[in-house]
Amino acid sequence: MGVTRQKHAKKIMGFYRHNFQFREPFQVLLDGTFCQAALRNKIQIREQLPGYLSGAAQLCTTRCVIKELESLGKALYGAKLIAQRFQVRNCSHQKGPVSGSTCLLSMIEDGNPHHFFIATQDQDLSNKVKKKPGIPLLFIIQNTMVLDKPSPKSLAFVQKLQTNQLVPEYQKQSIVELKEKEGLTKQEGEKRRKRKRAGGPNPLSCLKKKKKKTQEGQEPSAQKKKRRKRKRNR
Repeated sequence: MGVTRQKHAKKIMGFYRHNFQFREPFQVLLDGTFCQAALRNKIQIREQLPGYLSGAAQLCTTRCVIKELESLGKALYGAKLIAQRFQVRNCSHQKGPVSGSTCLLSMIEDGNPHHFFIATQDQDLSNKVKKKPGIPLLFIIQNTMVLDKPSPKSLAFVQKLQTNQLVPEYQKQSIVELKEKEGLTKQEGEKRRKRKRAGGPNPLSCLKKKKKKTQEGQEPSAQKKKRRKRKRNR
């Protein structure tokens, strides 16, 4: 593995780690075209990929990908055997399998919450993946695996994040969960209630009322003194 290619991959991985919260073990979804290319170029995916990504990796595929390879017959028998060694992730096509590319696209919907990599040689699938931000793309050139540079869509997404114009859905959800865990939502509710309860009588108005009461209290006593004087004069 070339030093330059390793540095290139490390830099890209730093981008996805920092901006899209990718963590080990990395979840790599492979389709039949990638398995076939690995077989043709004698690439040991399980052994070589973790070293290239500088971290543990879980290789996985879907039932739709395996069904597609089975339907293509002997030409892709070796690719099917490779794909069957990987973990099978549940997709939403239990009632009827779809093409491998359609299935993989469905696995990265809603902002790619499971942080999947996509490993494919399908150019059409690659172009569709690049239209979604935050999805690393792997492919094979000759006898080497290559991690594609971040797409313009991913770069634009990160730029919006840095200017506080956009908060990704997974971050919103994590913020809510953290608030609930720390009990901040209850405290905020209590603070709001306390603010509503606040606002008693004006202290200045209370003082005025007290003065009035003292004056009213003095008036009867003055009247009593006058009555006593009148009686003595008589």
